[in-house]
Amino acid sequence: MSMPIVSIISAKLVAPFQIELIFDDKHRQVVDFQPFLAHSQHPAIRAYLQPERFAGFDVSHGELKWGDFDLCFPMADLYENNIEHHHALGEAA
Repeated sequence: MSMPIVSIISAKLVAPFQIELIFDDKHRQVVDFQPFLAHSQHPAIRAYLQPERFAGFDVSHGELKWGDFDLCFPMADLYENNIEHHHALGEAA
């Protein structure tokens, strides 16, 4: 079963590292990005643990992004609130 094509029409910071997303099909989702950011080993991703930097997101062409897509997430993961950090091959889970 595939997900219908949706776009984000609104994104609002509601708590540190939590963003309320509203999609064009009226679906609302509050996504907590802190666990993903905290579990990442990549310094460019961990840099978004700085609240001021994290708060610099915007919605462009229906997608949530930071900078010039320096940080972005698959639409299906945002819609389903399924933001996870997947360990690289060879790392312990």
